[in-house]
Amino acid sequence: MNQPKVKYSLSNWDLVTVNPNYKTWNWKDIFCFWGINIQSIIGFSLIASLYIIYSLNTFIVFFGTILGSFFVYLFCNLIGKPSQKFGLPFAVLLRSSLGFNGAKFFGLIRSLVGIFLFGIQTYFLSKIFGYLIRILIYSLDSSLLDKEIFLTFLLGLNIIDWFSLFFVIIFQTLMFSIGIQYNKKIINYSAITVYVGMIFFFFVVFLNDVKITSQAFLDVLNLDNFLNINNLAPLLTVAATIFAYFSIVIVSFGDFSRYVKNEKELNKGNLGLILNLIIFSFFSVFIVAGSDIFLNQKFSDLDRILTNPKDIIGKFDNISITIVVLLFIIVASASTNLVANYIPSQYSLINFIPTKLTLRSASYTISFIGLLVGIFWLTFLSQIGILSFIDTFGCFFGPLFGVMIADFYLIKKGSLSNKDLYSTERESIYYYSGGWHIRGVYSLLLGFIFAASTIWNTNLMFLQSSAWIIGAFISWLTYYLLIIK
Repeated sequence: MNQPKVKYSLSNWDLVTVNPNYKTWNWKDIFCFWGINIQSIIGFSLIASLYIIYSLNTFIVFFGTILGSFFVYLFCNLIGKPSQKFGLPFAVLLRSSLGFNGAKFFGLIRSLVGIFLFGIQTYFLSKIFGYLIRILIYSLDSSLLDKEIFLTFLLGLNIIDWFSLFFVIIFQTLMFSIGIQYNKKIINYSAITVYVGMIFFFFVVFLNDVKITSQAFLDVLNLDNFLNINNLAPLLTVAATIFAYFSIVIVSFGDFSRYVKNEKELNKGNLGLILNLIIFSFFSVFIVAGSDIFLNQKFSDLDRILTNPKDIIGKFDNISITIVVLLFIIVASASTNLVANYIPSQYSLINFIPTKLTLRSASYTISFIGLLVGIFWLTFLSQIGILSFIDTFGCFFGPLFGVMIADFYLIKKGSLSNKDLYSTERESIYYYSGGWHIRGVYSLLLGFIFAASTIWNTNLMFLQSSAWIIGAFISWLTYYLLIIK
């Protein structure tokens, strides 16, 4: 679609206010959105580990996860409301707080982090797809995988790995670059599909031995000494861990909430986060606990509890079950990549060059860089500790949230000038100092320093799971005090 000629150089067809007729998302769509965010291998392993690996009271873990998800719910309501009301994506809304140049460059950080994580997730997604190809080849002729063509590696990847990586990147690009309404269908179908897969996996474990697997689940329910002051610290730690897991989607949640019909549907849909967490926790804990009992009976040398679903199905030694579960994992991983990394990167990247980029060209850019990340992940990027730098850039997200919330609710009192958001004229109320809001930038950087210190200062690393909230609070308070002075 060709973009119409517009008066303001900051305008773009994908960044302008959403037409009310296109605000078709309801609470069910947002429920599926949150389902997608937790339906990942990392989410599965995290939940299972909290309940099973660590010696914590079950109620402590349960209420800790509820508390953490409640704060995510609260903050997403706050950041989602202005985008829903004005139909604006995160990067455009940021212009109000930091100026159009500030929003352009600091918003780009969200895109860069998303692109890197997209590339990393794509690499691991391609490995799962590669497992399926190997299973297919092995089932045809078990000796084929010993051929030289499959034993030749370039950058740590053989021909199957290269094919898988290119196939996955092309498939995601074709699927994700169509538009948000099509993406909504992907989100909804994926959330339902993955829950079907969870139910299937549940019955595979449950029916192995109903009595033993049920008892294994009940044994996990440690309810001793719940009302103990010593449980307060573990509860807060669990809450912070859950919050940290979802924190990457909070600041750019407006990229999705702008399409919701009304605020009531938005708030109702966000409650789906808590419900999804409860449902997903039940399935993941039951599957891990039941599988552990079954596998310990089968393997005497099993020295640890397996919380990764790929490891669990590998031990079941059933090709049919393995193929089915891997297909569900592929759906879950790809859809999580879409909502957590791809879509937020699209809008923030377009905002950086609004007159040049479209949704499709931004998608191609994301996919190309993501492909490079995937290619060099194993042999180079993972070896230089790139994740620490990604986490450091991620420390901007909390402060961005803090500045935006203070600006919209406390300073602007919930009002915005839509016209001025797309103007570079001096008369624009968001022009500030050449497109930079100096006080906003200062507040943002101060919050970032506090948040990043939890990563790089060894004495503060125990606060790392709370880095997002620390940065958000510092920037929120600083911005408010600077503006009202």
